[in-house]
Amino acid sequence: MSDAKNITKEYDNDFYAWTVYNAKLLREGKLSEIDIEHIAEEIESMGKSEKRELLNRLALLIAHLLKWKYQSARRSNSWKYTIKEQRLRLTRLLADSPSLKKELETKISDAYEDACYIALSETGLNEETFPVDCPFNLQNCLDQDYFPDQ
Repeated sequence: MSDAKNITKEYDNDFYAWTVYNAKLLREGKLSEIDIEHIAEEIESMGKSEKRELLNRLALLIAHLLKWKYQSARRSNSWKYTIKEQRLRLTRLLADSPSLKKELETKISDAYEDACYIALSETGLNEETFPVDCPFNLQNCLDQDYFPDQ
């Protein structure tokens, strides 16, 4: 399987075999034989996946902060530990990929939009309950000791 058509065919038909084969070529220094285009796509995809996970975790965190703030009578240890867990996971993701912090700063409004839908579906509150803009900044979100109105 040394020509480009066979490598591309393998990518389309057996992704795992494609990865093993290209990893072997890379380790052997046979750079002229690797499937450069698909490898580039896969690397970009991995980065996008990390970014999506980060934004999903931020949305979950904000949703629970909203629930904590706007359903104070229903506060529980479960909510508290979900908030702490999401913060811990976000912190670990940022430690592994510090450049993603910039993504969080620029995408907090997107995460907030998702968080509102999560919180609305879990609480039954009206859409008007939550402010148009996120009431928490990134520092609040990542601060292990911050709980709104506590």
